[in-house]
Amino acid sequence: MSSVFGKPRAGSGPHNVPLEVNLAILGRRGAGKSALTVKFLTKRFISEYDPNLEDTYSSEETVDHQPVHLRVMDTADLDTPRNCERYLNWAHAFLVVYSVDSRQSFEGSSSYLELLALHAKETQRGYPALLLGNKLDMAQYRQVTKAEGAALAGRFGCLFFEVSACLDFEHVQHVFHEAVREVRRGLEKNPMARPLFISEEKALSHQTPLTARHGLASCTFNTLSTISLKEMPTVAQAKLVTVKSSRAQSKRKAPTLTLLKGFKIF
Repeated sequence: MSSVFGKPRAGSGPHNVPLEVNLAILGRRGAGKSALTVKFLTKRFISEYDPNLEDTYSSEETVDHQPVHLRVMDTADLDTPRNCERYLNWAHAFLVVYSVDSRQSFEGSSSYLELLALHAKETQRGYPALLLGNKLDMAQYRQVTKAEGAALAGRFGCLFFEVSACLDFEHVQHVFHEAVREVRRGLEKNPMARPLFISEEKALSHQTPLTARHGLASCTFNTLSTISLKEMPTVAQAKLVTVKSSRAQSKRKAPTLTLLKGFKIF
């Protein structure tokens, strides 16, 4: 029996085929995206990361007694959404993170939610988003109230949570598992094929930039044509390589994580 992060892989029977979920973690630098990801995958808290590196991890989870193959993309945008297609055309759900002690990161999370709403409008199909206020352990330095976070989430119709990646594994795990549940609920209401396409290096001539009024002019969208697009690899085709996480810069030994290779990360 194989395992990833010490968790048993589901059996091969027809009723044990795991649901595949791709989750993208979005937010400004310093919001704690990497700390949340590592906390969820390893139960460890590591405070220092290289903010310019982007990794994708794979984990076998059990959510509500059902197996799930969860892939988590820890994105590394600068301070605004850039090259957005790499996660918009890949993810089934989005976790938008801000720090409760940073007004700037909260404003950045609003930009990401606007991006997701515009993407849903452009493609005429949406994927669940969750808004997460991180660094609850720094509540004494709050710049964003819980009510403000809840109001922003309500504006975009998404779930809202506050956690501490430093202190609280159970609540962090709950948020990631709730993202899985949201994907599952969406599939139950409206079954659809998973997003199988990601753009080649050469951009299509009919790309339409997001308007400057959304503050997201650096992002572009492709219509889902099979021309100049390639199919993302299935689990069997993708190459799984166990590596030391390049993001962890703690004095203690970095956790061993599984990095998913086989598709293009811009």
